[in-house]
Amino acid sequence: MFDFGIGGYRPHWLNGRFAVEAAHGRRLRALIGRPLARVWLVRDVQDDEWFSDCPVLFDFTGEQVEINHQKFDDLSITWNTVDPRQPVRWADFDLQWRHDRRPELHALQDQVLQDVQLLEWTGDDMAQGAVAVSFSFPRGRLTIANALDDNELTFGPPDSRYQKRSLSILEAQPSSADRPRECGPRAAVPAPPRTDRG
Repeated sequence: MFDFGIGGYRPHWLNGRFAVEAAHGRRLRALIGRPLARVWLVRDVQDDEWFSDCPVLFDFTGEQVEINHQKFDDLSITWNTVDPRQPVRWADFDLQWRHDRRPELHALQDQVLQDVQLLEWTGDDMAQGAVAVSFSFPRGRLTIANALDDNELTFGPPDSRYQKRSLSILEAQPSSADRPRECGPRAAVPAPPRTDRG
């Protein structure tokens, strides 16, 4: 498995909104109410620009979600596996993690997350069905989407061709530990005594 030159990174590729929501919906929803501490991007030092092939790290004050896109509709979401203090090793490139080079991202720092949406592209093109992740804040919105084999960040309302699914409406489900369990066949319930009066 290709690790994008990032030690410890093991992307888990999914396709389609239902698969993404089933795997990560409740954990993404649990981010609501947390402030955004910072967003880490990999920079190409020589060209001084974002190297958008690598995952983007969203640090929500103790919970880090790592989002990456590839091909036309592959989406990987992982959690707390990447240490941005470690180097990125990619042949022929000088890369490093930075969180201070995009003013749009800086403007979102310390804002409390209000909603997370999964956006499914409905356009009549090769990207149909691709899933983006959108974060809403009191004073801004950030979406990470598939730019046809790498990542794209957009700020503001998403394209109208996205079908939106808000994760804030997910209801908590009891865990398996909370569900009542039966430890064998049920004992027969004795019938009440018969009282014949005639």
